[in-house]
Amino acid sequence: MVKSSVLGYPRIGLDREWKKALEAFWSGKLEESEFHRQLQEIRLNHLRKQQEKGIDFISVNDFSYYDHVLDTATMFGIVPKRFAYKGGVVPLSVYYDIARGTKDATASEMTKWFNTNYHYIVPELDGASPVLTENRPLIAYREAKEKLGIEGKPVILGPLTFLKLSKGYSPSEIDTRLDRLLPLYVQILQELSEEGAQWVQIDEPILVTKLCVAGVQRLKTIYETLAGSVPNLNIMLQTYFESIENYSDIVSLPVKGIGLDFVHGLSGNLSSIRELGFPKDKVLGAGVIDGRGIWKAPLREKMALLEELAEFVIPERLIVQSSCSLLHVPVTVGKETKLATELKDALAFADEKLDEIVLLAKAVNRDKAGITGELEENDRALQAFKQSEERKRIDVQSAVAAMSEQHLERSRPFSDRHIAQQKKWQLPIFPTTTIGSFPQSAEVRKARQLWRKGEWCNEQYADFIREQIDIWIKLQGDIGLDVLVHGEFERTDMVEFFGEKLAGFAFTQNGWVQSYGSRCVKPPIIFGDVAFTSEMTVEETKYAQTRTERPVKGMLTGPITIMNWSFVRDDIPREQIAYQLAYALRQEVEALEKAGIGMIQVDEPAVREGLPLKEDEQAIYLAWAVRAFRMATCTVQDTTQIHTHMCYCEFHDMIDSIEAMDADVISIETSRSHGELIHSFELNTYKLGIGLGVYDIHSPRIPRVEEMTSMIERALRVLDPKLFWINPDCGLKTRGFEETVDSLRNMVEATRILRRKHAAIV
Repeated sequence: MVKSSVLGYPRIGLDREWKKALEAFWSGKLEESEFHRQLQEIRLNHLRKQQEKGIDFISVNDFSYYDHVLDTATMFGIVPKRFAYKGGVVPLSVYYDIARGTKDATASEMTKWFNTNYHYIVPELDGASPVLTENRPLIAYREAKEKLGIEGKPVILGPLTFLKLSKGYSPSEIDTRLDRLLPLYVQILQELSEEGAQWVQIDEPILVTKLCVAGVQRLKTIYETLAGSVPNLNIMLQTYFESIENYSDIVSLPVKGIGLDFVHGLSGNLSSIRELGFPKDKVLGAGVIDGRGIWKAPLREKMALLEELAEFVIPERLIVQSSCSLLHVPVTVGKETKLATELKDALAFADEKLDEIVLLAKAVNRDKAGITGELEENDRALQAFKQSEERKRIDVQSAVAAMSEQHLERSRPFSDRHIAQQKKWQLPIFPTTTIGSFPQSAEVRKARQLWRKGEWCNEQYADFIREQIDIWIKLQGDIGLDVLVHGEFERTDMVEFFGEKLAGFAFTQNGWVQSYGSRCVKPPIIFGDVAFTSEMTVEETKYAQTRTERPVKGMLTGPITIMNWSFVRDDIPREQIAYQLAYALRQEVEALEKAGIGMIQVDEPAVREGLPLKEDEQAIYLAWAVRAFRMATCTVQDTTQIHTHMCYCEFHDMIDSIEAMDADVISIETSRSHGELIHSFELNTYKLGIGLGVYDIHSPRIPRVEEMTSMIERALRVLDPKLFWINPDCGLKTRGFEETVDSLRNMVEATRILRRKHAAIV
C-alpha cells in the first residue's frame, strides 16, 4: 500500500496563536509555564489535524519556539560565548537572546533558508564543544505518542546541512567538526530506536547543490555511521527545493528511504530515475505536492507522475508527500471569504495540501473510481481559473514585450551622474539616512484598522498620516540625518501596499506565513497580468518634501522583491512577471520625479533569495533580475539619485550583478553578520555609492557609538570614503519609538566623529 506523509506543518497556528504567544512572553505578559502550555496546545492541534485527515507518517519535532536551525544548535549546546551560557539544557532566555540579542550582546546572524523567504539563525561554531543537552526529537516523539497515540516521524536537520549552514570554522576544519557532531547524532538516533521509533526523517537539503569528491565521501561516512548504529530504525534521507546532485552516490547510501522533490526538482530527479532507476530495497518519498506554492495541484498530472514512479518502485515502497515542509504556505483557504470564487477555487494552502496528498495516495492504491468526483471538481476549478480575462491583458503583454527589447541604460555613466548629483544636493561626506520605514505604533495600526473598517473617512485617515509624517520629519531633522524619508505609515507591508494599488494582484485575509521569529507576512497573490493603474506613493512623499529643505527619498519596492515575496502565477515564466512589475514601477518612478522628488529608492532585498540553487542557472536569473531593475529606473534624469537596498543574505558571489543594477547608492546589511560582508569588498572593488548598515534593526538593543565607528572604519579601508553612506541595516517599522531615536542619535554621533577624523577628504 502506498502511504502518505508531510515533511512539516506551519507553526504559526490558525489565527497566528504562536506569534501572539511569543510576543506576549517576550513582553513579560506571559509566564514561562503558561507559555509552554500554550505552545504545546498549538503543537498538538497541528498533529491532531494531520491525524484526522489520514496522514500516515506525521512529522514531529518540526515545531519550533523560533527557528529549527537554532533548535539544532542549542540542542548541541552551541551557544556563542557572549551569551554567558553555563552548560546543560539551554534556558529559554538564552535561546531567545541568541535570536534577538541583548543590551550587551549582538544577536546571531540571520539569513535566508536556501532560496525561500524564511530566515534562519546562523550557528556559530567558533570555540564550540558540542554536547547533547537534550534529545528534542525524542521528546517530540514521546509527546505525540503519549498525548495523541501518534507513531510520529521525528524530523532532524542533517549533520552535513547543519555544518554547511554554520559559520566560525575554516573549510579545512569541516571533518574535525563533523567528528564532534556525529556521535551526538548517533546518540539521538539510538535513543529514538530504543524508544520504539520506526522512521526518522533527516533533512539534507544541501544535497541539491553539487558535492565535491571529498564531500561525497564525507556524506558516505555520515550515513554509514548513522545507519550502522541503528539497524532497526528506518532513516528517510530527505531532500527538497531542487533535484539532487550526485544521484547515484546518494541513492546508494545505506538508508531505508530517499525523499525527492518532484515539484521544484521535477526535471532533474525524474530524469535521473528514468536513466538510472531507483534501488529496489529503498522507499521513495515522492514530493509531488508543492510545499511552497499555493495553487491547487493538477491531480490528473500528479497521478500520471506517480504512476510512472510506480514503474520503478513497488507500492509498498512509495510514499506520497509534500515537496518540502508546509512551513512556507498559509494554514488554510477555509478562512478566506473575500476572494473571487474562481481564484479561491484554484488555491490550496497547508490543510488543503494534506487532503491532496491523502487523495493521491488513495488513487495510486487502485481506488481511482472512489475519487472521480474530486478529480472532476479539480479539473473544473483549474480550467475556470485558466480562462480568467485578467490573465490575458494584451495591452500589458505588448508593452512589456516592446520594452524588453530596448537598451536599458541611464543616459550617462555613474561617474558623471555622481558629479551632477553632488553638485545638486551638496551632501556632506558620509551622508546619513534610513532605509524607509519608522515605527508602526499601536496608534498607527489602530488608525489603519479604523480606516479599513470604514469608521474613518479617507480624509480623516490622510490627516492622521500627515500628522505622523510631520512628527518624524521634524525628528529626523533634530537627530541630524541628511536624507530623510516620510516613514511609510500608510503601508502595512512593503509588498502588500504596492500590490493593493496594481492590477493583477489579490489579497488574503489570513494567508500568513512565518518570515523570521514571530515576524509573519501575508504575501500577495499575483494571479493575473500586472498593470499600473494610478500613482501609489506620490501624495505622501510630495507632502513630506514640503515639510523640510532636506531631500526626502521616494520609497518603492522593486520588481524582483515584489515577485519573490508574493505567491506568483505558474502559467508564465517568472521573468515575464518581473518585467510586468518593472514596467508598472517605471511609471511610478517617473511620476515621483515629475512631482519634484529627486531621490528615489527602489528596494530589492529579495534578489538573492530568488537565485537558483543550481549554479548553471544563476547567471540567467541574475541577468533578467538586473534587467528588470534597470527597466524600472533607467529613464530618470542624471541628477535624480536612484537608491536601492538589500539585506539578510549572502552577497559575496553576486557583487558584480549588484553593480550592474547601476543604482547610484545601495544600502546593504552588514551589522547582523558582524561585518563579514566587508570582506567581500576586500576582494572586489565596488565603484558606486554604498551604505553598509551599521546596526541591526531586528534586535531591540541600542548600539553603542563605538561599535558603529569601528564597523565604519573597517569598511572605509576597502570602500571609497567619497561614495560611502551611513544607515541602519533595514527599515525601522518593527522597532519602538525610544530605541529608534536613541539608535539613530548614536549613528549620527558616530558619523560626526568620523567626519572630523576624515575632514581632509572633503
